Amino acid sequence: MAANYWDSTQAKYWTFTKAELVDLRKQLVDSNQHVHNKYPLPDRRLLSIYIQQNLTKLARRMSLRQQALATAQVYIKRFYLRVEIRKTNPYLIMATAVYLGCKMEECPQHIRLLLGEAARQWPELGITETSKIGECEFALISTLSSRLILHHAYRTLTELASLFGLSHEEQTLAHNIINDSYNTDLPLLYPPHIIAITSIFLAVVLRPAGQPSGLQNFASSSSSSHPVSPLHSPGGQQSGGAPSGNPAMSANAAQNALLGGLSGLKQAGPKLGKLVDWLAESKVDMSSIVDATQEMVSLYEVWEQYNERACKDAITKFMQNK
Repeated sequence: MAANYWDSTQAKYWTFTKAELVDLRKQLVDSNQHVHNKYPLPDRRLLSIYIQQNLTKLARRMSLRQQALATAQVYIKRFYLRVEIRKTNPYLIMATAVYLGCKMEECPQHIRLLLGEAARQWPELGITETSKIGECEFALISTLSSRLILHHAYRTLTELASLFGLSHEEQTLAHNIINDSYNTDLPLLYPPHIIAITSIFLAVVLRPAGQPSGLQNFASSSSSSHPVSPLHSPGGQQSGGAPSGNPAMSANAAQNALLGGLSGLKQAGPKLGKLVDWLAESKVDMSSIVDATQEMVSLYEVWEQYNERACKDAITKFMQNK
């Protein structure tokens, strides 16, 4: 494994510019125009939310580590940059990505156990033989060119949390914002430290005035949804950062945060002043931070349109007519 992100295959082969992503997706559409027109799909981010929520349900059934789940999500994103989703069984791809992600994150699951849980979770999976998972795993590895090592933003967040003295609530919210980032193109666009710093900006620096640490929006949503204990943090310890199925911030809160800008941050308190000084002295690309923040704000706006049934029905249509 490349200890340095900049020497990794992730940096060299799986990090793109926005223009490059547009070109890749246009090529995929052009070569699959018929099915693309025949089976319209919701916004890509809404489909990502649907996939994340389904992966999270499976992960809870199997008590999987959060980082293995995140790795599976990135594998799925990469795979569908090269393969038209309408020509696949997304549930088989999800199950296989989890199986492979657990292997790569050193928490392997028995293939029969995973198939059994996946089949109970998704009747649409449509397979009963473990060999099908094995075949799909080979296809997944081949499509990803065997470049499977991933660097996530969770580690950077942990390091910066102690540096900036983040409270538990702030760190938990930032962790959940990182979870949400896997529903965007950020893992394909920026290195992990950019995503981690963006999560801190949204959780702490750009928190709307008057909001408590952790945001009441998130606190209420996570307490009313699934408990987080079955899913584990990257370090193997239980965390409040498991995806809850709800966005970490409301669209209005995120939009107000972005509009707040950087003005007056140093006067907001010693913690924020320290962060601003650190950013000023570091070589962090602030334009990337701003763009990543805008991507997250856009995600939370789109999230308000999310309809699980619409996503499921759209997938069912092209699966039934393959």
